[in-house]
Formats: sequence, C-alpha cells, structure tokens
Amino acid sequence: MAAGQPTSMEKMVVTPKLSNRLGNDLATQALEAAGVHPLLARLWAARGVNQSSETLLIWSALIPPGKLTHIQLAATILADAITARKRLLIIADYDCDGATACAVGIRALRSMNAVVDFLVPNRFETGYGLSPAVVELALKHHAGKPDILITVDNGIASVDGVEAATAAGIDVVITDHHLPGDTLPQALAIVNPNQPGCGFPSKNLAGVGVIFYLMLALRAELRERGVYPPDGGPRLDMLADLVALGTVADVVKLDANNRLLVTQGLQKMRNGRMQPGIRALFAVAGREPRQASGFDLGFALGPRINAAGRLADMSIGINCLITDDEAHALDLARQLDAMNQERRGIETTMREEALAAIEASSPIIGATVCVYNPDWHQGVVGLVASRLKETYWRPTLAFARSDTGELRGSGRSIPDVHLRDVLDLVSKRYPGIILKFGGHAMAAGLTLREDAYDVFINGFDAAVIELSGRTSFDPVIETDGSLESGYANADVAGLLQQQVWGAGFPAPIFRDTFHVRQQRLLKEKHLKLNLERGHQRFDAIWFNHSDMLPEFADVAYRLDQNVWNGVISAQLIIEYACEAGSR
Repeated sequence: MAAGQPTSMEKMVVTPKLSNRLGNDLATQALEAAGVHPLLARLWAARGVNQSSETLLIWSALIPPGKLTHIQLAATILADAITARKRLLIIADYDCDGATACAVGIRALRSMNAVVDFLVPNRFETGYGLSPAVVELALKHHAGKPDILITVDNGIASVDGVEAATAAGIDVVITDHHLPGDTLPQALAIVNPNQPGCGFPSKNLAGVGVIFYLMLALRAELRERGVYPPDGGPRLDMLADLVALGTVADVVKLDANNRLLVTQGLQKMRNGRMQPGIRALFAVAGREPRQASGFDLGFALGPRINAAGRLADMSIGINCLITDDEAHALDLARQLDAMNQERRGIETTMREEALAAIEASSPIIGATVCVYNPDWHQGVVGLVASRLKETYWRPTLAFARSDTGELRGSGRSIPDVHLRDVLDLVSKRYPGIILKFGGHAMAAGLTLREDAYDVFINGFDAAVIELSGRTSFDPVIETDGSLESGYANADVAGLLQQQVWGAGFPAPIFRDTFHVRQQRLLKEKHLKLNLERGHQRFDAIWFNHSDMLPEFADVAYRLDQNVWNGVISAQLIIEYACEAGSR
C-alpha cells in the first residue's frame, strides 16, 4: 500500500457530514391538493413521488403481471404441468428473500393442486444457485425425480446448471431478479424484470415479488381454462405477509410498486391475518404484529430466517413459513431464534477480533478495509464486513477459509464505490487470483486463492482509488431539514411509523438546533436527554453514544413514539449531534 496511509483506529474516526435533501415544491403542492398530509407530501416529494397515483397502495394499483417477459409462457407451462400431475421442485436460495419466495411458491402451487416440493442449496456445500451439483441432489430428492425445476431468487446465471438439468431430462423455469450475465441459461422460460428486453416498469422486484407475480399469472391462466370461475381460485393476497418480509429483508429499492406490496403485507400482519410462521417469528422476537413495521421485518424477523442459511440449513426457515401447524411453527421459530442468538455471538467475537487486528495495524487501512482469519465462520463474514464498513466508512471485505483451503470473502460498500466493478477490475488485472465473484454495487462475494491474499488486498485498494478517484470517504447523513413545530408531536410520529420506509425511500431524519436542558447516561452507554426548541420540550436518546453534548446542539433525529404506562409521547431518536453552528 502507498506510504503515509493511516494505520490505527485513532486516525480512522469518521465524522458524518449533514446535508439537506432537496425538496420539490410543485410535487408537494400536487400531493397536498390530492389530500395527502402536508408533512407526508413534503417528505414523499423529496423522495421522488410526483403524483398522487404513486401513493395508491391498493391492489388495483399493482403493475399488471403481463408486463413481465415470458410470464404467460411460464404460466402456461405450469398450468399444463398441474393438469398432467407432473412433479415440480422449487430450487430456493439460502437467504430470507429466497426462503419467502420458496414459501410463496409452495403455498400458491399447492393451493392450485400442484405436486410440488422444494430443495435449497447449502451455502457451504453446493454454493449459490442452480449448479450441476444441485441438479444431482434434485435427481435423488425424496419426492422423486422432478419433471420441472422452478428457481426462485436465483437461476439467471445458472447456465451450467440448466444444461445439466436438461441433460438429465428435467425442464427448468427460472424466476429471478438479479442482473444477468452475458449468456442466458437455456430454460423453458425466464421471468426476471432485469433480463434484456423486459418492459416491466419496476426493475426492483425482489425474488419473492417475481414468484408472486408468476403465481398471479398462473391463477389467471387457470381461470382462463375454466378451472376456476373468472374471479375464483385461491386468495393469493393472503401471501402478502411473505412478500413483504422478503422484499424488506432483501433491501431492494422501495419504489411505488414495492411499497404497495410491503404495505399490503404489513396490513395483513396488523390485522392478525398471517402465516403461522410469521406469527411465531413475531412472538420469539418479542414484537407486536398489531404494530408491525418495516423495521420489524428488516431487523427482527428477517435476521432470524437468515440465521438458518448462515449457520445451518435454510430448510428450517422455509418449513417454518410453509407449515399450517401453529405449534410446529413456534417450535421452528424458536430454533431460528436460537440460531440467531448463536449467529450474534459468533459475529461479535469475529468483529472484536477484526477490530483488535486493525488497532494493531494489521491489516493496514487505506481506501479499503480487508480482514481475514482462517478460523472465522464463512456464513457470518458478510455481517462482519457490514459492521466494519459502518465503523470505518470504507469498502470492506472479510474472509474466512473454506474446507477446500480457498478463501471465501463477502464485502459491503459505500455509495461512492461500486463493489462488483472493483472486483471485476482486480480480476482482469490479476488473472487467476479470484476464482469466482459476483454481486452488485453495495454487496458482493468472492472466492480467492489463499496464497494470493496479499496481492489481492493491494490490488483491491488500488482499484478502489482508481475507480472512485478518492483515498478516503466520509458518511453523509441526508436530512429533511427542520421539522415544523406543529408536527413535532406523538400523533405525527405515529403517522410516520405507519408508512413504509426503507431502501431507496429512507425514513425521515430531521435537523434542528436545540437547547440541551438535561443529559445523563443510561447503562453507561446511551445518552438520555431533555431538549428544548422554542416552547417545546422533548425527551431524546442517542443510542451507543456516551459523550455529553454542549448546551446548544445541532441535532439530526428521527421522530418516534414513546409508550410508558399507557401514555404515548413524542421522543427523538438522535442519529448525530454536534455543537450548534459547527457544521
């Protein structure tokens, strides 16, 4: 690495920059005129919502399935297969999106009288997607040799796997949402909004969204054939809870169509109409479905499903989501909760080991962070990379050694650096050291020759500097400016909590100057404050921050509800604060 780069944690403290999100006055006025709450109108307009039709979160506003390339062909193939009693086998993925997609497929197909089962690859044995090794497992499946494989949340890159299936006399229907490579698999049908030539307006469907759309098209095909009356057949809207969970957990952009899907799912949960497995996951997470939010899906339910794929077998997660037995669902949810506790312990140990190595200046940090320990758990390195990325605000890769002696790495990036493009550049500059890689702008995975680690980390750092033109990066907290005093109350906090926020549609963060009236530490690590602005006083908390604030502070915060002894009041959750006027 270049001389003069920082080598210790003390030099690596990152200080966020605050910026105000650009508003859109015309769109705000149009939304207000359509009856949208003035604050929501301002917030939505600043996030790209230009007209009231984009705020319609009812089923009739859903983009029609027919706009997806090959969806009618795939629906016809599956309808024929159901009629012929062919064996269908869903090939799932080992993350929450893959698990919920598999559950949607299993529940919908069985409700339409299909003969269907599932197979999910093991992260450590067969890797991601439909590979020839997975086809071998499919041939030995306990339900018998399948006639058709249906991929969910994978398959668009499975050229060899589809070829192996075809050679074995098995047809393949692909449903996926990932970006395709240069060559598409020779499947019977490919349903993917991101394949070349597909005119589907939303390119942001998660894998669970794609299979849900195919099930809608299949039901329409069966209606057309007279199997069901024109408005008959199974109630697929009852799967909205699964669609919402997978969509949020996969951190896809919440465009208008995805917000509709997530909203419908959350409404089902709040009304108590959900799969037994979803209800059980709420229970073991200690969350209340009647107040279900996107935060619950992304940070409580999703990680428990993901823990199965990280540490053991995702079949446990899928079975939790497809069982109708409440007691069995609760037992599986408890197993998932225990796995998640184990995962958290492993992650904490690995993160502390990585931080200790960095503090000892090994490895040296430059424009990037790379850490490796041969004893680390392969299924958790991505989470460690994510934590270190947040700590140092640099593209970060964490590696563990596989049973075959190769290094398995997982990376997380920042908005300034497209991680997959960086890995592509390194692979071209140093042919043969990266055995395989894949991913997208913010996350990627790779397999590396162990003896090439030192060469790789230098090449990775140089590639990041070249492609970004920078050697250091600072996080930016984008705020929505000042919160109008008339809206700084518990009712508006509740209104904001009811909305769907997430990737590409971030939850509002406001920015104001406050007089710090009182402050104290909770549990020696959380700062509890009483803040004053104008004639209003607020309780506030800054989690995992122990330094006291000056008397007057600029504060970036979220407006939240605090419930205590049945009384609901407004509370501020601080994201960042500094001396007033210093930034």
